[in-house]
Amino acid sequence: MFAEVIINSNARALNKIFDYIVPTNMEKEIKVGARVFVPFGNGKKLDDGFVINLKEESEFANKEIAKIEIEQSLTEDNITLAKLMARKYFCNISDCIKLMLPPGTGSKESNNRVKEKKGNFVYLKKEKDEINFLIENGKIKSEKHVRVLTFLEQNDGIYISDLEILADVSKAILKTLEKNGYIEIIEGKIERNPFINKNIEKDEQKKLNQEQQKCFDGINLSIEKNEFSKNLIYGITGSGKTEIYLQLIQRVLEKERAAIVLVPEISLTPQMVDRFLARFGEIVAVLHSRLSTGERYDEWQKIAIGEKKIVIGARSAIFAPIKNLGIIIIDEEHDISYKSDMTPRYNAKDLSKYIAEKNNCPLVLGSATPEISTMYNAKKNDISLYTLTKRANNSNLPEVQVVDLRNELAIGNRSMLSFKLQNEIKENLEKKKQTILFLNRRGYSTFIICRDCGYVAKCKNCNISLTYHIKENKLKCHYCGYETKAITECPECNSKKVKYFGTGTQKLEDEISKLFPEASTIRMDIDTVSKKNSHEEILNTFKNENIDILIGTQMVVKGHHFPNVTLVGVIAADSSLNLDDYRAVEGTFQTLVQVAGRSGREEKGKVIIQTYNPDHYAIIDAQKQDYNLFYNQEIELRKMLNYPPFCDIIMINFQGTDLFEIQKISELVYKRIKSTNSDIIIYKPVPSPIDKIKNKYRWRIVIKCKVTTRILDIINYGIEDTRIKKAKNTRIIVDINPR
Repeated sequence: MFAEVIINSNARALNKIFDYIVPTNMEKEIKVGARVFVPFGNGKKLDDGFVINLKEESEFANKEIAKIEIEQSLTEDNITLAKLMARKYFCNISDCIKLMLPPGTGSKESNNRVKEKKGNFVYLKKEKDEINFLIENGKIKSEKHVRVLTFLEQNDGIYISDLEILADVSKAILKTLEKNGYIEIIEGKIERNPFINKNIEKDEQKKLNQEQQKCFDGINLSIEKNEFSKNLIYGITGSGKTEIYLQLIQRVLEKERAAIVLVPEISLTPQMVDRFLARFGEIVAVLHSRLSTGERYDEWQKIAIGEKKIVIGARSAIFAPIKNLGIIIIDEEHDISYKSDMTPRYNAKDLSKYIAEKNNCPLVLGSATPEISTMYNAKKNDISLYTLTKRANNSNLPEVQVVDLRNELAIGNRSMLSFKLQNEIKENLEKKKQTILFLNRRGYSTFIICRDCGYVAKCKNCNISLTYHIKENKLKCHYCGYETKAITECPECNSKKVKYFGTGTQKLEDEISKLFPEASTIRMDIDTVSKKNSHEEILNTFKNENIDILIGTQMVVKGHHFPNVTLVGVIAADSSLNLDDYRAVEGTFQTLVQVAGRSGREEKGKVIIQTYNPDHYAIIDAQKQDYNLFYNQEIELRKMLNYPPFCDIIMINFQGTDLFEIQKISELVYKRIKSTNSDIIIYKPVPSPIDKIKNKYRWRIVIKCKVTTRILDIINYGIEDTRIKKAKNTRIIVDINPR
């Protein structure tokens, strides 16, 4: 017997099949998906790989498989999906396989992987009746001994360290009890439980309103029939989409099937997990990058054995080893984080459709501001559309007002806050209500310029300006992490006229403290959430300690429910409007509507949008909170300019340290694709908007077409030339519909 093996390597040259002999003693346990260790090349160490096919004949195999890792085997479906992803996203099969392995187990040396955590657990060795008899008759006299034994009657099998703390005893006491034969201490597995400190009250199913019930009934038909369907729940903020998710999953569980729920932000995960824990208890698993590797490993194992029936997590949770899948739900489906910007550059929404079809179950997309392409497909009846027009608790959408910042400058207001927003914050403070201020820039100042010579402080590794962070008094690059001391003198002309321009969340926090010294504030951006559980801690502090003002970036925009928030201020609505991205207008509208939805969830709310472009249709439509009006305008522009959903965009990126080689290779790729005379629009290679990051030059080719199997073949033809493969300093990255 012979096995076709893919070597675990990100080297493009090794993305091919190698044949190995299956030793006779392994023939019974070998299977497609098995992780194996094999001799490769002239190296003495074994390389790991995965079996992707078994066959009876081979003219190439001359080496034997050395070892099989049964515990880390994948399924044939995993291998099929990995092959599909590698072809569609132009990467190695092994890159895709790694996404499907238990966390912490992808290293080449198997002894380096995450293992089960072991510890000592304490059990009663005698029957409870006998223990009680000995205590009552004075045979066990020590107060501490009695305390331990009485505690164990209710908590038998407790971890030894927990027992020492809870029963207030030392190891010596436990050793004495063990010696006397009352208890036994046994080594066992310690579960790394990410919910260990959560204390959540049980939640009861809520009665659905008419719109919610119609939505539930429609999607439930697919659950009852065990058939694939694609569904969009388009509901205004606060319309009760999550309650529909919960009741659909309840129906799935009743049919003894399982569920995957994807959420876009780590900051949303704790709130979603709390809702699900309250309803479903211990069968809920969570997977996201802020958990420790050990916690993720344990959650993965519990999912694999069927102990956990509901998986909640970010995009990579779609690869969880869940069995008998009955529904996939993607909350805030418009969010850009569902598209990976690292190899493999997959879109979790596309993979979810494939997996739902394979499992004959419904795929549910939910959003108050659906992606334009999603709504376009819904209007073409490719997706079943369910609309929720009312908030679940019958509260009204907040009143939205737009402030023209040009007028503020005209009347001499140089503050980050318009007079209107200042007055609203003051009034909110007097009413003991909470405020959220949204600014999608972290740091204090976004660039530093010399007003004499025009010098701008830039990163030494990237062609991008440095951002000033006031607390550390440092300039930082938000791309590569480079940092240096703040400057007070121009390094070019020695002028003292160095000016710090732009605004970030740190500067906003500073200004709020000056304008409202009595107000309590808390900030939520990438700089304040670096520690584990910091997302949850900040949100809980804001909610439970009734902090007056939450200042934040994108993290505070969507999904959160704060009953006491009655005012939201958008500091700079234009910051995302003029980005180098055809989705910039869509993203701005979505962000404004989503952040507005945090206000007035239970009481009358108000939103202030500050902008220099009050006449832009994204601003006007966001003020009206009218998605359909925005969609109709945006889809006409997309059609006119031939942008998605009317075509796909393929970006071929070239990165490397040799600028001459990058130019040469990109021109070669362009000519090869152009020579196919295919029905595509291809633009000549040009420098990327940020043409240098981490000391690597960046060029790109943009292609507009509908992605088909033939187009994938053409792109592969373009990048697979021998001359291109020999280029030592240039890396080629192909990205389908990049973000």
